[in-house]
Amino acid sequence: MMKLKKMVALTLAGVMAASLSACGGGGSAAPETKAAEGGEAPAEGGADAAASDTSGADIVLQVAFENSASEPVGEGWKKAQEIIKEKSGGTMAIEIYPDSQLGDKSSLIDSMLLGENVCTLADGAFYADYGVPDFGIVFGPFLFDSWDQCWTLVESDWYKEQCAKLEEKGLKILASNWIYGERHTLTTTPVNTVEDMQGLKIRVPSNEIQSKGFDVLGATSTGMALGDVYQALQTKTIDGAENPLATLYGRKLHEVAQYLILDGHVKNFTTWVCSADWFNSLTEEQQTWLIETAQEAGEYNNEVQQAAEADYLQKMKDEGVTVVEPSEEVLAGFKEKAQPFYEMDFGWTDGLYDTVRKAMGAN
Repeated sequence: MMKLKKMVALTLAGVMAASLSACGGGGSAAPETKAAEGGEAPAEGGADAAASDTSGADIVLQVAFENSASEPVGEGWKKAQEIIKEKSGGTMAIEIYPDSQLGDKSSLIDSMLLGENVCTLADGAFYADYGVPDFGIVFGPFLFDSWDQCWTLVESDWYKEQCAKLEEKGLKILASNWIYGERHTLTTTPVNTVEDMQGLKIRVPSNEIQSKGFDVLGATSTGMALGDVYQALQTKTIDGAENPLATLYGRKLHEVAQYLILDGHVKNFTTWVCSADWFNSLTEEQQTWLIETAQEAGEYNNEVQQAAEADYLQKMKDEGVTVVEPSEEVLAGFKEKAQPFYEMDFGWTDGLYDTVRKAMGAN
């Protein structure tokens, strides 16, 4: 992996951090929508997917993720390439590496902790595993009742405190206003109620929060990389997977698992994170350009998400997927089953659930 030679910092990022809302979030800019991430099958072309003229750029950030470049998240970073070039006058550039070209999320985060010039999407569940346990609650099952609650939380003092703690661990959040989507469950056998989850092996990202979030519903969580899920479903190693609709469709998982329940167990706003050491090596102006770029690209991503989700759902139906839209009564059963999750020992601060519910404006 290319490692950028660090520049001498003219001004440390801490001076400007206080003026940048929600760790570079800007959550209020995101529309309330049930849009989800996804797109086409993995893009061909290997390194060509990074297509961006970086010649003449003094600063290059490698943005790597497991999704396809054609998914909304990829479209968002293509827009970011244009934005950063304009803001910096071509002195800063972004290279895009989709489809796990630079490794999985955990290996990318480990690279950041070594000061590499890389960035990836990650969420509270991963940050909990990297030393900020309270952050994990944002990925708890059925925590949020609406997207507005997500954006209220992102702007809260509690959220900013978590970002500051994460930065002390070596990771800098650039933006928190990207909608990844409501996460739903796709299975090889019908799921109509929470009781039907009992004993099913469901793929989740490899972190404790998401694993226990499914275990509490009666399923058996199985952590694995996104790129391995299709074959695992095909060989019946697992019985299902969860993700936003467009990621499920973009990875063509519905070809090997044709039962979908729109449980929306997590309203997944995502964040983009880079090395705090690398970020602090930039000038204050460069830091501002980068954070503004990530936020503005997030707004574009959300527009793409909003426009795309209904189309993904219809495509899945047209291609033979049986879709269950659970009633309020059925969803209440899921929420009740999930409640013990918030009583588990994750090393959280006492009373965290109530603190976060208050911070998000929930009754």
